Amino acid sequence: MISPSSTTPAAATPSAPIGAEQAPAQRRSLVAALATLAAVACILLLAVVVLPAARSDPYTRQTLELTGSATDGGRLFRLNCAGCHGLAAQGLVGPDLHGVDRRKNDRQLIQQVVSGRTPPMPSFQPEPQAMADLLAFLHSLP
Repeated sequence: MISPSSTTPAAATPSAPIGAEQAPAQRRSLVAALATLAAVACILLLAVVVLPAARSDPYTRQTLELTGSATDGGRLFRLNCAGCHGLAAQGLVGPDLHGVDRRKNDRQLIQQVVSGRTPPMPSFQPEPQAMADLLAFLHSLP
Protein backbone atom coordinates (compact mmCIF):
# COMPACT_ATOMS: atom_id res chain seq x y z
CA MET A 1 0.00 0.00 0.00
CA ILE A 2 1.23 3.48 -0.88
CA SER A 3 1.04 6.13 1.78
CA PRO A 4 -0.27 9.57 0.81
CA SER A 5 3.01 11.21 1.76
CA SER A 6 4.97 9.08 -0.66
CA THR A 7 2.86 10.24 -3.62
CA THR A 8 3.29 13.90 -2.81
CA PRO A 9 6.81 14.44 -1.57
CA ALA A 10 6.53 18.23 -1.87
CA ALA A 11 3.68 18.28 0.61
CA ALA A 12 5.74 16.33 3.11
CA THR A 13 8.59 18.85 3.19
CA PRO A 14 8.11 21.75 5.52
CA SER A 15 7.45 25.04 3.77
CA ALA A 16 7.71 28.66 4.94
CA PRO A 17 5.24 29.56 7.65
CA ILE A 18 1.86 30.59 6.41
CA GLY A 19 1.86 34.34 5.72
CA ALA A 20 5.69 34.65 5.55
CA GLU A 21 5.40 35.88 1.96
CA GLN A 22 2.96 38.55 3.13
CA ALA A 23 5.32 40.12 5.71
CA PRO A 24 7.58 41.97 3.19
CA ALA A 25 4.53 43.10 1.24
CA GLN A 26 2.92 44.38 4.44
CA ARG A 27 6.12 46.24 5.36
CA ARG A 28 6.23 47.83 1.91
CA SER A 29 2.59 48.84 2.25
CA LEU A 30 3.25 50.31 5.68
CA VAL A 31 6.27 52.26 4.40
CA ALA A 32 4.24 53.55 1.44
CA ALA A 33 1.40 54.57 3.75
CA LEU A 34 3.81 56.38 6.10
CA ALA A 35 5.49 58.16 3.17
CA THR A 36 2.09 59.24 1.87
CA LEU A 37 1.09 60.45 5.33
CA ALA A 38 4.34 62.44 5.63
CA ALA A 39 3.76 64.03 2.21
CA VAL A 40 0.21 65.00 3.14
CA ALA A 41 1.45 66.45 6.45
CA CYS A 42 4.05 68.55 4.60
CA ILE A 43 1.43 69.86 2.18
CA LEU A 44 -0.90 70.74 5.05
CA LEU A 45 1.93 72.46 6.91
CA LEU A 46 2.71 74.48 3.81
CA ALA A 47 -0.95 75.39 3.28
CA VAL A 48 -1.71 76.18 6.93
CA VAL A 49 1.51 77.77 8.20
CA VAL A 50 3.86 78.91 5.44
CA LEU A 51 1.49 80.38 2.84
CA PRO A 52 -0.57 82.47 5.28
CA ALA A 53 2.65 83.73 6.89
CA ALA A 54 3.94 84.82 3.50
CA ARG A 55 0.67 86.58 2.75
CA SER A 56 0.64 88.34 6.09
CA ASP A 57 4.30 89.40 5.92
CA PRO A 58 4.06 93.21 6.11
CA TYR A 59 7.18 93.78 3.98
CA THR A 60 5.87 91.58 1.15
CA ARG A 61 2.38 93.09 1.37
CA GLN A 62 3.71 96.64 1.33
CA THR A 63 6.04 95.88 -1.60
CA LEU A 64 3.24 94.31 -3.66
CA GLU A 65 1.02 97.36 -3.11
CA LEU A 66 3.61 99.63 -4.76
CA THR A 67 4.22 100.32 -8.43
CA GLY A 68 7.83 99.78 -9.35
CA SER A 69 10.04 101.49 -11.90
CA ALA A 70 11.98 99.13 -14.18
CA THR A 71 14.55 101.89 -14.75
CA ASP A 72 15.20 102.35 -11.04
CA GLY A 73 15.11 98.58 -10.56
CA GLY A 74 17.70 98.16 -13.30
CA ARG A 75 19.98 100.61 -11.53
CA LEU A 76 19.50 98.73 -8.25
CA PHE A 77 20.16 95.44 -10.05
CA ARG A 78 23.41 96.69 -11.59
CA LEU A 79 24.65 97.93 -8.20
CA ASN A 80 23.69 94.91 -6.10
CA CYS A 81 22.99 91.88 -8.28
CA ALA A 82 25.01 92.11 -11.50
CA GLY A 83 28.18 90.84 -9.83
CA CYS A 84 26.63 87.36 -9.63
CA HIS A 85 23.81 87.49 -12.19
CA GLY A 86 25.68 89.44 -14.90
CA LEU A 87 25.11 92.97 -16.18
CA ALA A 88 22.43 91.69 -18.57
CA ALA A 89 21.03 89.21 -15.98
CA GLN A 90 22.41 86.42 -18.17
CA GLY A 91 23.77 84.48 -15.20
CA LEU A 92 27.30 84.03 -13.87
CA VAL A 93 27.63 82.65 -10.35
CA GLY A 94 23.89 83.19 -9.93
CA PRO A 95 21.34 81.90 -12.44
CA ASP A 96 20.13 83.58 -15.62
CA LEU A 97 17.17 85.72 -14.59
CA HIS A 98 15.51 86.06 -18.00
CA GLY A 99 11.96 84.74 -17.61
CA VAL A 100 12.33 84.36 -13.84
CA ASP A 101 8.90 85.96 -13.42
CA ARG A 102 7.44 83.00 -15.34
CA ARG A 103 9.14 80.53 -12.99
CA LYS A 104 8.38 82.31 -9.71
CA ASN A 105 5.59 84.61 -8.62
CA ASP A 106 6.28 88.00 -7.03
CA ARG A 107 5.98 86.67 -3.47
CA GLN A 108 8.52 83.96 -4.24
CA LEU A 109 10.87 86.46 -5.87
CA ILE A 110 10.67 88.74 -2.84
CA GLN A 111 11.31 85.85 -0.47
CA GLN A 112 14.28 84.70 -2.57
CA VAL A 113 15.86 88.15 -2.47
CA VAL A 114 15.10 88.78 1.20
CA SER A 115 16.13 85.35 2.49
CA GLY A 116 19.02 84.54 0.17
CA ARG A 117 17.75 80.93 0.36
CA THR A 118 20.02 79.69 -2.39
CA PRO A 119 23.67 79.90 -1.39
CA PRO A 120 25.85 81.73 -2.18
CA MET A 121 23.17 84.42 -2.56
CA PRO A 122 23.22 86.82 0.40
CA SER A 123 20.04 88.02 2.02
CA PHE A 124 19.13 91.49 0.85
CA GLN A 125 16.20 93.58 2.05
CA PRO A 126 15.89 96.86 0.23
CA GLU A 127 13.19 99.35 1.13
CA PRO A 128 9.77 98.22 -0.18
CA GLN A 129 9.85 100.76 -3.03
CA ALA A 130 13.29 99.56 -4.12
CA MET A 131 12.06 95.95 -4.00
CA ALA A 132 9.04 96.94 -6.11
CA ASP A 133 11.45 98.58 -8.57
CA LEU A 134 13.57 95.42 -8.68
CA LEU A 135 10.45 93.35 -9.37
CA ALA A 136 9.52 95.71 -12.21
CA PHE A 137 13.01 95.27 -13.65
CA LEU A 138 12.75 91.47 -13.41
CA HIS A 139 9.38 91.63 -15.18
CA SER A 140 10.98 93.70 -17.95
CA LEU A 141 13.55 91.00 -18.76
CA PRO A 142 12.64 89.03 -21.89
